[in-house]
Amino acid sequence: MRRFFSLWPLALPLLLAQAASTGKSDTLREDPEGVELLARYPAGHIFPPHWHSANERVVLIEGHILMEEGGRKEFLEPGGYAYIPAKQVQRMKCVSATHCSFYVFWDGPLDFHPATD
Repeated sequence: MRRFFSLWPLALPLLLAQAASTGKSDTLREDPEGVELLARYPAGHIFPPHWHSANERVVLIEGHILMEEGGRKEFLEPGGYAYIPAKQVQRMKCVSATHCSFYVFWDGPLDFHPATD
């Protein structure tokens, strides 16, 4: 997982304004080239182990997320960036005292495949 800092601050005010009005996620764009979402989950939310057929990119806006993929655990802080390759099993948890908001992009159609441990 890598951290990416050059572009996200430019979009932060717009993303935060949109995140404030979301329940769980708002689709920003969905077409054959990819899907973009703005998501917001409560503190303590656990995403079940899963994988997607497309590569995934996540930029954390608010909160702290523990990500597990490929046998590694890493914490994302606001502004943190993660790239998860297609078909890579991932586990995520919002570990902050407040909600977690993030931008996510898949470079193909969005699907969800539960994974077993």
